[in-house]
Amino acid sequence: MYDFAVMWDWLAFAVRWLHVITAIAWIGSSFYFIALDLGLRKAPDLPPGAHGEEWQVHGGGFYHIRKYLVAPDAMPEHLTWFKWESYSTWLSGVALLAVLYWAGAELYMIDPARADLATWQAIALSVAFIALGWVGYDALCRSPLKSRPTAVMLVLFAGIVATSWLLNQVFTGRAALLHLGAITATIMTANVAMVIMPNQRIVVADLKAGRTPDPKYGAIAKLRSTHNNYLTLPVIFLMLSNHYPLAFGTDNAWIIAALVFLIGVSIRHYFNTRHARAGNPTWTWAVTVVLFLALAWLSTAPLYADDPAEQAMTPLAQRYAAAPGFADIHQTVTGRCSMCHAREPVWPGLRWAPKGVVLETEADVAGQARRIFLQSGVSHAMPPGNITDLSDADRAAIRAWYRAAQQGA
Repeated sequence: MYDFAVMWDWLAFAVRWLHVITAIAWIGSSFYFIALDLGLRKAPDLPPGAHGEEWQVHGGGFYHIRKYLVAPDAMPEHLTWFKWESYSTWLSGVALLAVLYWAGAELYMIDPARADLATWQAIALSVAFIALGWVGYDALCRSPLKSRPTAVMLVLFAGIVATSWLLNQVFTGRAALLHLGAITATIMTANVAMVIMPNQRIVVADLKAGRTPDPKYGAIAKLRSTHNNYLTLPVIFLMLSNHYPLAFGTDNAWIIAALVFLIGVSIRHYFNTRHARAGNPTWTWAVTVVLFLALAWLSTAPLYADDPAEQAMTPLAQRYAAAPGFADIHQTVTGRCSMCHAREPVWPGLRWAPKGVVLETEADVAGQARRIFLQSGVSHAMPPGNITDLSDADRAAIRAWYRAAQQGA
């Protein structure tokens, strides 16, 4: 019979795979339509109401595309809606958040040195941050500033900075950056579900009823779509940040996360300008490089790491430390893994422990029990290439220790 931890890890893999697939579909269609919209050109033979057209070649054929700024005179027989890519990405993202972070809150979300939260409190804060992020953003877009897009973006960025700082006060650095990405992704999907799609349905209903659609609905949807375009690249960075402790494991993680949004704006501005054939703003790449170098410099602040002598075990870690065979496991892990997974790695070329996983003290090893079980007990993923010669007997001992702790829970 499979271990629960193994099945749960495969569940996480399946949900992550689904999330990546749907995200590719959503981002691909989003980027395509932004490029298409910016590339539209006037033509003398455009029908009434048409805003522009574009000729494209792909897959051995030519495509002739026209855009109506408000709507055509009559409802077309065939109309393709682009919404499920967004919805599927968000739903799979929430599922992945639940499987990894909510179910593993004690390991991935809670840092007692910042906020000594119970599991339910950490999950409640997670949900609250995500929900309030959308509420605040939507209120901003409906405020008197809505007629001043630049002002909206500046206030939005200020809110992002404040949220980034606040998240880093209550969660681990890894969870803080991930949640900032989740908040932004929720804003993007809610834009589609609660603004863009409803406005498009109003226009379609007017067409079917023979009424002239109000152009304001299209303008509102276009603004939200533009926001989504500029938020996409930062979301990708934040969702991948958990693989890079240099991004989340420093005192400056909240600043790094905020600056990533500026990098996203500079990159998208370049491509948007090019798609619109409005110039070649190469200066945006200089800005991007400077900002990226700033991230690299900020990341050199020390990783979050308490004095090993002062570390206290969480209740979950105490269970694994009390399981039979833990003393031998601790000795095996520190002997085979700590040259890389240390607060100051001695392996050549490593400055930080991979993925921020430190395996030195008893609290370290007990706190990473599930990872050790999956990476070195069930599989041979660690050590890489078995470079430190972890024996089959050692791996069997790891499995026996972990299962003993589970049975004693």
